[in-house]
Amino acid sequence: MKINPKYFPILIFGALAFGILLGGWLNFPEQNQFLTKNNSKNKLNKLLDFIDNEYVDKVNADSITNRAIDNILAQLDPHSVYIPPSEQAQVAESMQGEFVGIGVNFYMYKDSLAIIKTIENGPSEKAGIQSGDRILFADKTKLFGRKLPTDSLFSKLKGKEGSEILVTVYRKSENKKLDIKIKRGIIPIKSVDAALLLNPTTGYIKINRFAESTFKEFKTGLTKLKEKGIKSLVIDLRDNGGGYLEQAVAIADEFLKDKQLIVFTKDKNGTTNKTFATKTGSFENGKLFILINENSASASEILAGAIQDNDRGTIVGRRSFGKGLVQREMDFDDGSAVRLTIARYYTPTGRSIQKPYTKGSEDYLKESESRFKSGELYHKDSIKTPNTPKFKTPKGKIVYGGGGIVPDVFVPLELEPSKEHTAYLLQTGVLGQFIFEQLDHNRNAFKGLTFEQFKVKMEGTDSYFNAFQKHLFKNGINMSLDKNKSLVKRYLAAEFARQLFNEGKFYEIVLKEDTMIDAVLK
Repeated sequence: MKINPKYFPILIFGALAFGILLGGWLNFPEQNQFLTKNNSKNKLNKLLDFIDNEYVDKVNADSITNRAIDNILAQLDPHSVYIPPSEQAQVAESMQGEFVGIGVNFYMYKDSLAIIKTIENGPSEKAGIQSGDRILFADKTKLFGRKLPTDSLFSKLKGKEGSEILVTVYRKSENKKLDIKIKRGIIPIKSVDAALLLNPTTGYIKINRFAESTFKEFKTGLTKLKEKGIKSLVIDLRDNGGGYLEQAVAIADEFLKDKQLIVFTKDKNGTTNKTFATKTGSFENGKLFILINENSASASEILAGAIQDNDRGTIVGRRSFGKGLVQREMDFDDGSAVRLTIARYYTPTGRSIQKPYTKGSEDYLKESESRFKSGELYHKDSIKTPNTPKFKTPKGKIVYGGGGIVPDVFVPLELEPSKEHTAYLLQTGVLGQFIFEQLDHNRNAFKGLTFEQFKVKMEGTDSYFNAFQKHLFKNGINMSLDKNKSLVKRYLAAEFARQLFNEGKFYEIVLKEDTMIDAVLK
């Protein structure tokens, strides 16, 4: 077929136009990716519709969706997670640092809601609730003998600020029932457990997580310690799994000089955000020690890394967990949320302390357990650093990336290998329940004692140690405590102090023979 030459310009233009159109799709991969992403989303939506409309049996669509989300996030990294509505409110409350309630610490004891202790100056204390009381009814709702889950109990006791609740309690010490009206109020959830003196010139602050109120709590504690004349400060981040990055940054700013780098983050586009210290630091010159262990993670590592990389203080303890990913929480309409990794963070020298997770989440989370077998928790030379990136601080100190913060001063586990199960037992609910039972049986034995008198009483007797050993055997825990008697007695006294006095008194006792504290004070 011959083509009339007069049509050549039209054909050439048409070919060019088609080529440009075709080339546009071929040369702009983001447009192809957009189509691919849309197809993937449509496929997922269609699958759910097929199951909802055509599957032979009735299924819980929400359950399927939740599991699908979990499986998708599991392919990304160990810290991108889905939080269902049933858990999100509790998680958010914990991180907000307060809730509205009646202000009691409790647990279910022999199918009754037993008060361990009232919150100081809280609604229940003001209304006359006492340790050992059993709450039988909340308004007209029966709470005993029903095996109610903890979240159901919380829902009965919480409410709007200023609202009233009528509780019926049984007071064992008086062998009678009492009707007590309580006006609900704001109850703080503390993230700073203690701010106390280790000696006349050394302060100690224990941070259990980084919540919205953490910096405020920390600053209050630091101010009080400075008023007492401290020259050195110990910040305890052991077993602190992290929280809000901004709170860790604000605390680091208290110790670093103006314009010193605290941390920087980098997203998938390579966009870097740097955070520097300001002129507002209130403890820029005193000695500083940070305590960490294998469970210190995320925001704890940001704070420790900022102090170590700026040669500002001494990191004491054992290698930290190794989490260098930043998450942002994004809410769904049904009250659930996804916590998605959006960036990596780097310490001031430029190191990422994120440990590998290529073998999957289960292997990643169990990595800390492998440190027992390798001997790392007992011997500094067992910490594997030869193949990890090395960095230098301004003063020339070598620091490592790729797997947590390696401490400047190594302190092994307090117990010898194969005995660490005793330490874990002492941190479980078994100890707290035993102490409650002892107090419930004879609270008058401690009535009117000052804290100093209480310590003398506990140091002068083995009766509670012997009773605790019998308690374990009776409950099927065949563990001999004799070889760790000193440690067990210390924790028994500390837990008594927590239930009789407050959290600060718990730490005053526990820290007296703490090996990391000893390493700081020697």
